[in-house]
Amino acid sequence: MTSHSPSKREEALTLLRAGMSNREVAHRLGVPRGTVGWWLSEDRRARGESYQRPSDCPRCAARAVDRTAYAYLLGLYLGDGHIVSRRGRHHLSVYCDARHTGLVAAAEDAMRTVLPSAATGRRARNGCVEVKSYSRHWVCLFPQHGPGHKHERRIVLETWQREIADVRPWEFVRGLIHSDGCRVTNWTTRVVGGERRRYEYPRYLFTNKSDDIRALFTSALDALGITWTVLNRDGKPYNISVARKPSVALMDAHVGPKY
Repeated sequence: MTSHSPSKREEALTLLRAGMSNREVAHRLGVPRGTVGWWLSEDRRARGESYQRPSDCPRCAARAVDRTAYAYLLGLYLGDGHIVSRRGRHHLSVYCDARHTGLVAAAEDAMRTVLPSAATGRRARNGCVEVKSYSRHWVCLFPQHGPGHKHERRIVLETWQREIADVRPWEFVRGLIHSDGCRVTNWTTRVVGGERRRYEYPRYLFTNKSDDIRALFTSALDALGITWTVLNRDGKPYNISVARKPSVALMDAHVGPKY
């Protein structure tokens, strides 16, 4: 183990107190970065200072959040996302179909844009990809986090979240469709001139058990001028359908199918 003189240690601490980073001090003095970090930790302890890891959380550090990325990520979270937050383990996860590589990349990009300092990665799981971002601050950004399934508790946006969703409604709707929705092609037959013909037409579907989340989705659709209907499943209104041609055209222009 290499021994360093007290003078070098004091020089390092002087540079650190002046605002130089551990990496910069280590490079300048030719000392391992771990040694510089240990010196700094011991110096703080001797002075009775507690260390708090710097955060770029928009809620804690009063940093402006990227509204476009957040609105999209909010939709993903309300659909197929969840947060694990307990001692020693904190992360946001969004599950994506492995076939939709563009969606996987978009989810990862949104996480990194909203919370740049958090480590983000992917894990393959039985035909899907779990996009994960590790930070205790995701609960600050998604206060809807709580025990149990989302459809078993109230889901209400806070004022600042509502303002973002109102300013970026298409991104919010896009996130919801990319999580719990889809674009499909339906067909029907009609008799024309005595001959039965097949007609195909596209529609968007959004399926979620939570009454609150469906209401957030339809409220955004109303604000955008999108016509929608409710389709019951097993006697319950889980499905929201957008099938009118002008509305589908708007959805195609701003949302599109999963990719």
